[in-house]
Amino acid sequence: MNQPALSVLALACVAGLAIATPAGAATPTASGADITLYRSDSATLYASSGDSNVDDGYAVIREQRALTLRPGLQDITLGDLPDHLDAEALALGFPDGGARVVSQRLLLGRGGSAALTGLIGREVSVLGSNGGTLASGTLKRVGADGLMIESTSGTSPGTTWIHQYAGVRVGNGDFPGGSSLRLRVAAARGGSSEAVLSYPTSGLGWRAAYVATLQPGDACRMQFESRASIANRSGRDWNDAKLTLIAGEPNFAKASAPRPLMMQAKAFAAAAPMPQQEQMDNYRSYTLPAPVSLPDGSVSQVPLYATRGMDCERTSLYENGGNWLPQQPMLGRDFNSDTTGGNIVGTLKLTAFDSLPAGYLRVLAQDSHGTPRFIGEGRIEDTPKGRDASITLGQAFDLRARRERTAFHVDQAGRTLDEAFRITLTNAGDSARTVTVREHPNRWREWKLASSSQQPARQTTDTLEFRVNVPADGKAVLDYAVHYRWTADQHPQQ
Repeated sequence: MNQPALSVLALACVAGLAIATPAGAATPTASGADITLYRSDSATLYASSGDSNVDDGYAVIREQRALTLRPGLQDITLGDLPDHLDAEALALGFPDGGARVVSQRLLLGRGGSAALTGLIGREVSVLGSNGGTLASGTLKRVGADGLMIESTSGTSPGTTWIHQYAGVRVGNGDFPGGSSLRLRVAAARGGSSEAVLSYPTSGLGWRAAYVATLQPGDACRMQFESRASIANRSGRDWNDAKLTLIAGEPNFAKASAPRPLMMQAKAFAAAAPMPQQEQMDNYRSYTLPAPVSLPDGSVSQVPLYATRGMDCERTSLYENGGNWLPQQPMLGRDFNSDTTGGNIVGTLKLTAFDSLPAGYLRVLAQDSHGTPRFIGEGRIEDTPKGRDASITLGQAFDLRARRERTAFHVDQAGRTLDEAFRITLTNAGDSARTVTVREHPNRWREWKLASSSQQPARQTTDTLEFRVNVPADGKAVLDYAVHYRWTADQHPQQ
């Protein structure tokens, strides 16, 4: 029987003989950790399929570990750590001051023998293929080529290297997984001691998830739900953890450091306790009101703000160009042509009632039967209170636009350019629509509106905006002309 197959069998032989936990062994606390989660938009973290173990996201963990120490210098091993850790940021402290860490080494949980790494320093029994005990003693080393066992009692004390084995048994049934931390600790006294272990890890992250349900009627009104989606693909479960969510973008200097079944979404009652929000340095924190369990390979959702009704603004937008301005006047005839293909898109704008962390907004609208239907999704960036957030919902089905250049004249000697456009809007729907036409006269920064068939609703240094009423099953036409000019030291591009 070869070594890889025998190592796998070791995982099945966890429970068994009652062997006492030796001094220096760490008993992990599987619940009650204090976790600070940083925002991550990694698609693999929130995917409903794929590997459970993901090296994306960023979280800082503080957890208590109960240790049994003896006076003096000793080696202990802390197991059940996540698979992706920043070894330089791991720290173990003793609040009572009764012990100190002399040195530490991170043993990464990789390969078939990963689960045995956390047993280093523990008393174990190594079993053969017939179930008999090959050796008992302290596990000193784990490798792909076997196990090293040190025994100080029995008929043949000494160190044994075992190449082939069928299982490893521990008396208390505590079989740690993941990575392990090997520490040399100097204790002033013996007995039970509480230690605090802190470390950053990947495989954990959060992002905001918003749902807006548009209400019937002519005015734009919606029910707005705010949630935090928390992903755990760290390789271990977190039970009854105290969570603090950080919104913002801390800088990570190390390129190799950790980086920042779907649960069905549920509506949260407005009376439910909400996270405590406060400013934290340059960022914003949300401390959840109750402990949360995060099973490995899960995406959990908790309320971020109470559900509320909000005003909004919907727009059917036809936009050409952008806010970019050239370094010199652009005189080519085909510059600033239609790049939309005649498509008109629906947009939704809201004003933040409080600081909204970045995340995705799903928008629903009720059909004629009152059933909410999905009509679009977009990303909201970090939005301070009172600022506007906008998303594009999708392409309008019944609305189209056609844009034609109706005049173009360049006077090189007079250093001027005149350009005119006609925009024809059609509406195949059974109700009148208002279309926002947004144009960007960006051939040059010095321009003015020479004429238009209707007054612009908004005009800035780089934007012309018209709101055009388009009748049901009909069309509307907008004509406008722009006059550019430049000085002798401003050389045009042909």
